[in-house]
Amino acid sequence: MMRFASRPALLAALVLLSLASLVIASMAGAHAMGLSEWWMALRQPDSTAGELLWRLRLPRATAAWVVGAMLAMSGCLMQVLLRNPLADPYILGVSGGAACAALLGMTLGLAAVFTPFLAMLGALVSILIVFGLARGSGPWSGTRLLLTGVVTAAGWAALISLILATGPDNSLRGMLFWLMGDFSYALLPGWAAVTLLAGLVLTMSLARSLNVLSMGETTARLLGENSRAMMWFVYLLASLLTAAAVSVAGTIGFVGLIVPHLVRLVTGSDHRILIPASTLFGGSFLVLSDTLARTILAPRQLPVGVVTALLGVPLFLVLLNRARLKGQQP
Repeated sequence: MMRFASRPALLAALVLLSLASLVIASMAGAHAMGLSEWWMALRQPDSTAGELLWRLRLPRATAAWVVGAMLAMSGCLMQVLLRNPLADPYILGVSGGAACAALLGMTLGLAAVFTPFLAMLGALVSILIVFGLARGSGPWSGTRLLLTGVVTAAGWAALISLILATGPDNSLRGMLFWLMGDFSYALLPGWAAVTLLAGLVLTMSLARSLNVLSMGETTARLLGENSRAMMWFVYLLASLLTAAAVSVAGTIGFVGLIVPHLVRLVTGSDHRILIPASTLFGGSFLVLSDTLARTILAPRQLPVGVVTALLGVPLFLVLLNRARLKGQQP
């Protein structure tokens, strides 16, 4: 566990990393900018380079940062909910419900403005299904919730496959890219930034309760916490953050799993520092991943979900092996 005095330094370093990632993302591309050209473009938005910077690269980079931050925060909450560091924002079927509803809207030709509302509706349906089936008497069962979520996620995956199989051929490629995570046409909607800020304020106000809840429902009750209400709130908040992320850029895996793992190695499990640190690092991680996705095979672009998986899988295996050698849970 890191000393309290070093926590401000860590957060300051992560803020600088976030700013640096945005600068790198706005400089990199088919037309790479030097630092002096980037500075001139920043100051002259009406120039050709300024148009490229302000209308394309910065909006895409900020959208990636907000989505990464929401996924990382959701991952922290899901790991508290299931008391399992292997929990992921997508493991309980929330992203599947959001993606299924959004794809259905695309297939029906609804305007893009309806996508966030459809994603939220799909996530809400998934929440009701999972909690309705997993709820039981007695102490909270993380295992029952996990199994219900996995089965629900499999059901959503089947429906998504059905939509793709029966959808129009001319939009199939775009739908597949969106499912794998794509910022090609993503802009930062104001409501997404507000959702992230509200989620951060709420989770920080409940950081102590999250620390208690991570010890188990019985312990939380003995310490005076309304554990069942907290479980509902944590699941709802994590689900809304995930649905918001899905509605902006599709399904992007491993951010909510890997980022809290890496940050926890430095900060420990105190959510008063884990949540803001994971939020900042998650945003930076996804911005840099998206920059790699659009530059590694330029002018062709990869879905960012492919890059996060290629980075996340070996990193997760290393963390898993590290925990095994220490005889601990990862």
